[in-house]
Amino acid sequence: MAELFSPAAWARSAHLQTIFGSLRLRVAGKNEMVNVARETIVDAGNPGRLLGYHSRQTGRKPRGLVILIHGWEGSADSTYILSTGRFLYRQGYDIFRLNLWDHGKSHHLNRELFHGAMTEETAQAVANVARLLPDRPCYLIGFSLGGNFALRIALRQSISPIPNLKNVFCISPALDPHQSTLAIDAGLSIYRRYFLAKWKRSLRQKQRCFPDLYQFDGILHHGTCMALTEAIMPWYTEFGHYQDYFRRYTLTGDVLAPLAMPVTIFTAADDPVVSAEEFHRLPRNRYLNLSIQRYGGHCGFLNPFPFGCWYERSIGEIIAREEKR
Repeated sequence: MAELFSPAAWARSAHLQTIFGSLRLRVAGKNEMVNVARETIVDAGNPGRLLGYHSRQTGRKPRGLVILIHGWEGSADSTYILSTGRFLYRQGYDIFRLNLWDHGKSHHLNRELFHGAMTEETAQAVANVARLLPDRPCYLIGFSLGGNFALRIALRQSISPIPNLKNVFCISPALDPHQSTLAIDAGLSIYRRYFLAKWKRSLRQKQRCFPDLYQFDGILHHGTCMALTEAIMPWYTEFGHYQDYFRRYTLTGDVLAPLAMPVTIFTAADDPVVSAEEFHRLPRNRYLNLSIQRYGGHCGFLNPFPFGCWYERSIGEIIAREEKR
């Protein structure tokens, strides 16, 4: 593991770390990964399709393949995805930036509406991406809700293995999506407005793509994420109640006990969206490497602030050590 995350005193604010973690200035300048990226449609099981961007190494053999999954209402072009992808591309890895269902510019690909419990579809897509470089090690990195997806994919390795998947990394994963939704609503209004605006924009886009299926105009007046979650439940006939829905992808308690592959979680005690207590109560598991830092906010961990990124360096070091074994 790299050094502890210890930013300058003036850069320790959880909100400063969280907000700047998504600002575009972090990825200013040249990005070779983006320059060589090719848009790719990935099979996510009949009839699902996900949209992603594949960046192959040019002029040298890749050390491996890194698959990146963004957070809720983020995309393959989110700042933290572009930054981490660029960092690891420069280390010699092929990069695949995967959009979750109905994220990025993918609303037209599937008639069904996205929800956070789409484990099978996402796992199938990741397995198909891993086959793009079958003879080299594959690494999966998920952020926030993407970290939750990554953990579920890691749990499936014992029953539906991806042969070349060697390690999973999760940045500020949302273990309890219900509590994270409540935290967004109860925290700084900037977070609630940010997520609501992006979610409502996504729902409008889905409605434009499939006007015969979706008419969300009557629910878009809701002013909290929790209220909109309750209001949208009638479109998810497989869930009887929003509590049933959240329960399908909650990873607290002993859910992670069966982990049988290396997983590293980076999270912060001051995260304004995900409670650190959820991680302290996780069961002991020899495959789980849990790093709870005092500072870092939600998917922040910027040091030197705001351009350096601690978890990028940490992931690079962990992978490098494994490759030497």
